Amino acid sequence: MAPEKRARQTAEAIGLVASIDSALRDCDYGQWSGRSLADLGEPESDALATWMTDPQAAPHGGESLAGTIRRVADWLELHANDRMRLLAISHPAVIRAAIVHVLGAPAASFWHIDVPPLGLVRMCYDGRRWTLVAGSKA
Repeated sequence: MAPEKRARQTAEAIGLVASIDSALRDCDYGQWSGRSLADLGEPESDALATWMTDPQAAPHGGESLAGTIRRVADWLELHANDRMRLLAISHPAVIRAAIVHVLGAPAASFWHIDVPPLGLVRMCYDGRRWTLVAGSKA
């Protein structure tokens, strides 16, 4: 589970006792932390446009989208051969990053993935590759 309070509260709400893994932390938004994209508005419009079009950019002083995708991909690969099911409770950015990695999609596709609150995404590793299992239940 991600270390942030909202992830811990989600785990508690569904009755899980989970361990914290910092690799599942939300993207570091640097000076933009705690602000919505709408709040950034005009003063940050150029920086925001750069961040949303260049996965390597981190104009906010935090983590780039490419960095988030790499971190999450490393976590997935670390657990690829685990013999048990894992439930990762994390954030939309982390889930988007995992989907981008599993699909082998370009980093720019990150913004084309919508992750609703309390959404469930299932991914499986068959010993050769990861797959995204659409429309599945836990």
